Amino acid sequence: MNMLDIIRKKRDQAELNHEEIRFWIEGYTQGRIPDYQSAAMLMAIYLRGLSKNETVELTLAMRDSGLKLDLSDIEGIKADKHSTGGVGDKTTLIVAPILAAAGLKVAKMSGRSLGFTGGTIDKLESINGFRVGLNRQEFIEQLNHCGVALMGQTAELAPADKLLYALRDATATVESTPLIAASIMSKKLAVGADVLVLDVKYGSGAFFKTIEAANEAAALMVEIGQTAGQKAAAIISSMEQPLGRAVGNALEVAEAWQTLCCQGPDDLRELSLDLAAEAIVLGDLSPDKALARAKAQELLDKGLARAKFIEMVKAQGGDSDFSHLPQAALRIPFTAPKSGYICALHANIVGRAALALGAGRLVKEAIIDHSAGILLQHKVGDYVQEGECIAMLHGNDNNRLQEANALMARSVFIETTAPPNLIS
Repeated sequence: MNMLDIIRKKRDQAELNHEEIRFWIEGYTQGRIPDYQSAAMLMAIYLRGLSKNETVELTLAMRDSGLKLDLSDIEGIKADKHSTGGVGDKTTLIVAPILAAAGLKVAKMSGRSLGFTGGTIDKLESINGFRVGLNRQEFIEQLNHCGVALMGQTAELAPADKLLYALRDATATVESTPLIAASIMSKKLAVGADVLVLDVKYGSGAFFKTIEAANEAAALMVEIGQTAGQKAAAIISSMEQPLGRAVGNALEVAEAWQTLCCQGPDDLRELSLDLAAEAIVLGDLSPDKALARAKAQELLDKGLARAKFIEMVKAQGGDSDFSHLPQAALRIPFTAPKSGYICALHANIVGRAALALGAGRLVKEAIIDHSAGILLQHKVGDYVQEGECIAMLHGNDNNRLQEANALMARSVFIETTAPPNLIS
């Protein structure tokens, strides 16, 4: 068996078998197969696609390329949640404590931000003292003690994915549904949770621009999970405008805390409850989604989820007084250029504005400004007067604030009539 024959086979639209896929992934991870051959393979996959069987085999090979987290020492049903990324998406900070309060063990490994989509780990690090670098023993002990632990991904977990992702980025092969599904699911399966809920987003601020593409990816990832013996389900959610009102690390933690205190925005609350309900059903804690959602809402409204969040923060060394979150030195309003209804608030451009303020990173080595971000005062469907504040920009550099302000002007579209879905 050699790599040239495998590339040729996929180029000619033939289906690869288990041995061929393993030969490629193991050889590339161990340095026997060079970048240029893996790049050719990725392009062949991008152009010719993968069958469901091939995608499952690729996912499992990537999962097995490194260490797998052994959760056998954890008592109870282990749950995980993953979002495909978005602007203002802080649902993990709400869903995880709800599930822990419900009795599931939430073993969550999260990444950092790259580009304009925020990373859960960056958000958590805006909490003074919060430790994301737990070792395995600390992770297991915390899960058994309080039911939830959120930590950064380790380099040993699915290393093939890290190598292939960098190569995909350099070879214009990122936009491939099978490769995306294998990338996400290889890491999720390596964590080893019993149940997984996926939040697959579509729209201007999401990787998938159409609902059709999001549905295709969601179905594929759920099938991969189920084939590997994991209970999996997916929710499709819109990212045409930011989720909630806060975009930026400390601002998002504050908004998640407000939601746990039953004072957060409705869209964030509702999506969080939907995701929690899916996991509760998968974990066999409720016979149907309606009862599961009622249970999740009760745990949220009675403060039990809030108590779990505080317990987790304290267990990981964080300051549970959220009035101590970082605050930017400068704030300027972005105001409405004219009166009318906000008909669009493009999430990708709002995300770029937050990135300009320092809330995200263009390269992994960049330093995040945890205090920077955007707090929306109005969203799609709202009527605004000319000169009224639509968003407050938080930053520590005047030049960055002006750049963000200019980007915000491109994100908002105001018309004299309300958007069609708001007209009765």
